[in-house]
Amino acid sequence: KARVVHEHGIHEISVEQVRPGDELLVQPGERVPVDGVILSGLSSLDTAALTGESVPKDLGEGDQVLAGYINLSGLLRMRAERPASESAISRILDLVENAAARKAPTEEFITKFARYYTPAVVGIAVLLACLPPLVVPGAAFSDWLYRALVFLVISCPCALVVSIPLGFFGGIGAASKAGVLVKGSNYLQALHEVDSIVFDKTGTLTSGKFTVDRVQAVPGIDPDYVLKMAATAESMSHHPIARSIVTAYGQEIDKNAVEDFQDHAGFGISARIEGQDVVVGSARLMEHLGIEGRLFSHAGQTVHVAVDGRYIGAVFLSDTPKKDAQDAVNRLRHLGVKQTVILTGDSAPAAVEAGAAIGINDVRSELLPEDKLAELEKIIGSRIGKGKVAYVGDGINDAPVLARADVGIAMGGLGQDAAIEAADVVIMTDEPSKLADAIAIARRTNRVVWQNIILALGVKLFVLALGAIGHATLWEAVFADVGVTLIAVLNSIRTTRAPAHR
Repeated sequence: KARVVHEHGIHEISVEQVRPGDELLVQPGERVPVDGVILSGLSSLDTAALTGESVPKDLGEGDQVLAGYINLSGLLRMRAERPASESAISRILDLVENAAARKAPTEEFITKFARYYTPAVVGIAVLLACLPPLVVPGAAFSDWLYRALVFLVISCPCALVVSIPLGFFGGIGAASKAGVLVKGSNYLQALHEVDSIVFDKTGTLTSGKFTVDRVQAVPGIDPDYVLKMAATAESMSHHPIARSIVTAYGQEIDKNAVEDFQDHAGFGISARIEGQDVVVGSARLMEHLGIEGRLFSHAGQTVHVAVDGRYIGAVFLSDTPKKDAQDAVNRLRHLGVKQTVILTGDSAPAAVEAGAAIGINDVRSELLPEDKLAELEKIIGSRIGKGKVAYVGDGINDAPVLARADVGIAMGGLGQDAAIEAADVVIMTDEPSKLADAIAIARRTNRVVWQNIILALGVKLFVLALGAIGHATLWEAVFADVGVTLIAVLNSIRTTRAPAHR
């Protein structure tokens, strides 16, 4: 049920009847019915059902909430943004249901193998029971029938057919407990084979929440004027840097004063403000537009500002690495990842500084979205052996690169349609350490699957050899089939455990 606020009061309706734009009340102890935005109120919410996080999140006005969150304390008033059928949890359930269609190569081989193997074994057993009594003098039909039954029971592929899919689905379940959505067992096996990981920087390894350190202006220009022009132009953009500049300005902005707004993807923006042509962006944009003046430089992120073709100053920002980014990179190396690379559109000094703080030396900077794709192609082309290349990005502007990588991984993509569509794996929170968890789960799952294969084939071949010389009983054959199947299933259940390192 959902409580909808109307002019004449509050009414309870079914979740399926909620429409985008409806105002809802969520009381303490209730689940959030649909995806939406908090209009008023402050509360702690249990997000474990979607993110796997045991620690509640404190959310308030303006924050996004998703269907399935549990309100733990305060009364919340929210606005629905999607119908229930399009909520994040509904999309996740659809993906999990469709995961069965995406089988790992090992699982696919076992399924096809069993399709031809089973009738072949039945045929051989019939021949084994009937042929020797007809052609071998003194051969008793009862003896050869017994041997045929032993052979038939031993040869049953149950242990393989049951335990291998169970192992992969257990691994997918363990990943979901850890806050990682894997779209199919083929992607789980691909994660096991990853030995090179390429990262986007902003929002993936760093917080993406920029802070303005200082503003520098050319002689004769007030730094406050530089910040005002930058903030006014950036008020029309949704980029994290734009939001940070607007926040640092801290004053009301008349967006009606912004005309002819143009977003130069990967470079910056331009607009006409109060009759003046304003350009805000990178050094490459200034050079491309022929802006006059010597540009200021800064070790961090630099946003240059020009008015009417004249350079007037720059806004210097910084972006801090996520608290678990360095630990995640160290764990990935411990797991056997040989190559880690950062691809970013940031300036070289800012990118190198971030890479050094995180522990990644291979940093490629000042890249446009199409440049990132070209760099990924180079990395894939230069790999040695059969290892796969994964790309980790935010799932929006990195969609082409996510699609091209052997394994595309979207970070913090739970509420983003583009992330869920483009990526093979979705990390539901903004924690890079979840990537190490996912790879650890994939490698453990692969070990368990191969343990089951070796166990099943080893025991069956041993008992089959005994049966060939007439020393295997039917009870031993039953153990080689049912007993080994039970052992393999119990072993597969180990894959359902969430990783110990959290």
